[in-house]
Amino acid sequence: MAEFKSDIEIAQACDKKKITEIAAAAGIEEKYLEQYGNYKAKIDYRLLKDKADKPDGKLILVTAITPTPAGEGKTTTSVGLADGLRKIGKNAMVALREPSLGPVFGIKGGAAGGGYAQVVPMEDINLHFTGDFHAVGAANNLLAALLDNHIQQGNTLRIDPKQITWKRAVDMNDRQLRHIVGGLGGRVQGVPREDGFEITVASEVMAILCLAEDITDLKERLAKIIVGYTYDGQPVTAHDLKAEGAMAALLKDALKPNLVQTLEGTPAFIHGGPFANIAHGCNSVTATKMALKLADYAVTEAGFAADLGAEKFVDIKCRMAGLKPSAAVIVATVRALKYHGGVPKDQLNEENLEALEAGLPNLLQHVSNVKNIYGLPCVVAINAFPTDTKAELDLVEEKCKELGVNVALSEVWAKGGEGGVALAEEVVRLCEEPNNFKFTYDLDQSIEKKISKICHDVYHAKHMFILANARNKAKEIEALGYRDLPICMAKTQYSFSDNPKLLGAPQDFTVQITNVKVCAGAGFIVAYAGDIMTMPGLPKVPSAEKIDIDENGVISGLF
Repeated sequence: MAEFKSDIEIAQACDKKKITEIAAAAGIEEKYLEQYGNYKAKIDYRLLKDKADKPDGKLILVTAITPTPAGEGKTTTSVGLADGLRKIGKNAMVALREPSLGPVFGIKGGAAGGGYAQVVPMEDINLHFTGDFHAVGAANNLLAALLDNHIQQGNTLRIDPKQITWKRAVDMNDRQLRHIVGGLGGRVQGVPREDGFEITVASEVMAILCLAEDITDLKERLAKIIVGYTYDGQPVTAHDLKAEGAMAALLKDALKPNLVQTLEGTPAFIHGGPFANIAHGCNSVTATKMALKLADYAVTEAGFAADLGAEKFVDIKCRMAGLKPSAAVIVATVRALKYHGGVPKDQLNEENLEALEAGLPNLLQHVSNVKNIYGLPCVVAINAFPTDTKAELDLVEEKCKELGVNVALSEVWAKGGEGGVALAEEVVRLCEEPNNFKFTYDLDQSIEKKISKICHDVYHAKHMFILANARNKAKEIEALGYRDLPICMAKTQYSFSDNPKLLGAPQDFTVQITNVKVCAGAGFIVAYAGDIMTMPGLPKVPSAEKIDIDENGVISGLF
């Protein structure tokens, strides 16, 4: 029997190429390359301006079914697909998000792919990487410090301490910091007020970094951030606090996409990392656009399932950046579908066609949304497990074909790019199919109408109920001139509904909108569905307990 190797052991055994070789293979000239050691580099965003006349490649979105504890393997599939495209002779790159330290030390562990479909250096990517998230946190907290200092130094802007909306940020799951009181200890220690922290990936600064086209756009977006309101109810911005220049200075390197490689030497951009359940869940516009200029096929992913990351990819990222995907991949596993069909996690290895059939509506609803709501040609990628039976795989294929969508078995975890050839060939075929790409809603609709369109068309809710407080906030936001912004839904990732316990494709449910907030810098309005938090907590047994480093500096336990 072959020896089992963990993801990190596979990654550490990889014979990596120097990043200069990877850059040369991707067509990146040395003048754009800023090396971070031997295997990482930042790429100067001037490359985009210099290659503005070069035609874009095909953009392929990888999304998934509703996540379960059984795992789906979206990043693994994205990496394996890019490797598979190279195997069949295509010039391909992959563009992914950076992992947050919150999940790395929390429940999920590392997030750089898995098995023989990974990006490397895996440990660096998961831990600090090139410091982008620290820069985002520093810029976020500089603004918070300037805000509180302004109040302490006389408050000439007449900021109401009870109407401050800007929170501090740290890239860690730390429930203790959700609600705090700051400024205690006397007059010289600041003005006492309620405060709180968000995880860095939920910060509006992270969203801005990922949506900004260049340094000028970055500064303009930062300037528009609303930090709170005056006693008269007027918004106070980062520009009012003269903060955008210093914030942009902190972010100047973070704005540059990071270049690494897959285990098979495929060039990979990893840049930015907003969560998809509380932010817009996509890697940076600059990284995606660079991949499109450098490759004929650019593979990217959007966080969580197609109701969250893919919807925001379409309605926020593509709309703002003028992107048009050529095809989509929807990742599923037989195990996860059985979980949606009611099978406990410890029984997922057993064949159960009845449970699989009961769970399949989740996949089929996501397929229908991608094909009919977003208008994209798509393929279902079944991320293969050794326990999958032929009868189970045949059932998935039969049900998908009833919707006119093909199924490709993805064996990239075990076989790398070779296991992604079938998926790659189907993706290439789909990229030449008719494409009816469209948005879920029109921007000139009211905030409430746009939220309703997402809830009814994408989530398939029977009703959408907006609390009086949230409705009033929506009207205030419209009165301030922000009516025409897209919506960023903050919702549980574990269900189409706002109730994480409703698995599969639930019917007859109501989505309750509890709050609405404008992120004027990012350029979207956040609508909170149900009880959703922007600062997660650690589980009873955090992944951090398994992570270690030996006397030779070798890290273990990241997966």
